[in-house]
Amino acid sequence: MVNRTEPPVSGSADEPAWKQRAVERSTQAAKLRAEQRVERFLDAAQLIIAEKGSTDFTVQEVVDRSQQSLRSFYLHFDGKHELLLALFEDALSQGAQQIRTATADRTDPLEKLEIAVRLLFETSQLRGTAPRRALFTDFATQLLTTHPDEVRLAHVPLVGVLTELLTEAAALGRLHNGVKPRRLAALIMQTVMFNAQSLSSTDDGGGHPLTADEVWSFCAHGFARP
Repeated sequence: MVNRTEPPVSGSADEPAWKQRAVERSTQAAKLRAEQRVERFLDAAQLIIAEKGSTDFTVQEVVDRSQQSLRSFYLHFDGKHELLLALFEDALSQGAQQIRTATADRTDPLEKLEIAVRLLFETSQLRGTAPRRALFTDFATQLLTTHPDEVRLAHVPLVGVLTELLTEAAALGRLHNGVKPRRLAALIMQTVMFNAQSLSSTDDGGGHPLTADEVWSFCAHGFARP
């Protein structure tokens, strides 16, 4: 019988704690710098949209305004479309957060829903906000026909917060039986935002566009028990 000496098994031991900490700090610092660069591009784009009143600008204009490089821009965005999409998603996420904040101290689920609907209606009217108006009229309209999946994903935060409020109301027996909160949330969101952004088309002919009161009344009677 031949004795064989097995070669040592090569394997790396766990990295020392100091090394893990150093790598983590480096990663966090790089992430922070990237976030700051992205914010500068977004801020620059918003300023340009506000000045022009439209999304008719070039990537180079954004790069120049942000005082960063074209190379840095394309490290973070595929192009102008992705930059506008980021602004659009940002606006919708802020809307969802506003609803969360405004309803946080309320206990009645229908009161929370009323606050949410009224706030969504008011913030969707796009009065006096050039960047938001341009995003939701110029860009979002085009996006809806060319990239419907991106539109759906962008609205996830708003659908999410409305779903939570409807689920809470349903659990307390405040909604009609058989209501599906997420489907209803999407329906409410689309109804409120479309009407808010299309006030001229919802005018009754006498110069009286829809109000937040009317929109809430319509939504409430559609899902709330008397």
